Amino acid sequence: MADRFFRRAGAGTVVQKLAAKAVLERNLIDDRDRILIAVSGGKDSTVMAWVLSALRPALKREYQLSALHISSDFCSCCKKSVLVQRLEEWGIPFTDLFVPVIGRLKNGRKMNCYWCSTQRRTGLLKYAVENGFNKIALGHHLDDIIETFFMNMTGKGELSAMPMFLKYRKYPVSLIRPLGYLEEQQVAACAAEQGILRAACTCPYGINSGRRDMRKRIAGLTGGSGAVKRRILKALAAGPDLLTGEPEPCSST
Repeated sequence: MADRFFRRAGAGTVVQKLAAKAVLERNLIDDRDRILIAVSGGKDSTVMAWVLSALRPALKREYQLSALHISSDFCSCCKKSVLVQRLEEWGIPFTDLFVPVIGRLKNGRKMNCYWCSTQRRTGLLKYAVENGFNKIALGHHLDDIIETFFMNMTGKGELSAMPMFLKYRKYPVSLIRPLGYLEEQQVAACAAEQGILRAACTCPYGINSGRRDMRKRIAGLTGGSGAVKRRILKALAAGPDLLTGEPEPCSST
């Protein structure tokens, strides 16, 4: 899409156009899909819930949506009553699931972002399988995908990214990331335009996140250009397609 479109169109229109483009180009949604939306209460997952509901007529595909919020024993930054109200307006049923992230830590182990994400992902997968969902929608956007690629390359010495479509081998479930073509600033603009709540994360373990440091480095590399970021994303799909990946790590707890 031309940069002229991004400059002139409303924020909600931009999100709908790019989300539809991602769904169609990456084959993220099929007829009769039962999609479980992972909602944190923040702007990204809430905008994703809104756009997946709004896009039904344009996509011309019949699919069901439900939302799952993972509550934990250390972070309670989500205003769930407001979240539930918005989801009801969009016709999306809501469920809250408690996962004892800290309670599952073994003696001598320290809390960290990786442990938290695997425990939450385990909860999502288990709930999806037990309740007949075949897809889980995650609210990661273009910046998240690019940051993950550079973090894996510089930190692990491997070329791998955060895939927009991932089919598990052990479970009858796939992960999709419909916001993968959208910059974070575009998602934030849509949240403001649509009056969608924006809950800032108060996680005490994410203050010195390596992701925040990588975000600053990428800003220096790209100059904040959305066109440059989209070319990086295009490169990730060239040759071996890093946007359709192997199953991500999942705790068996």
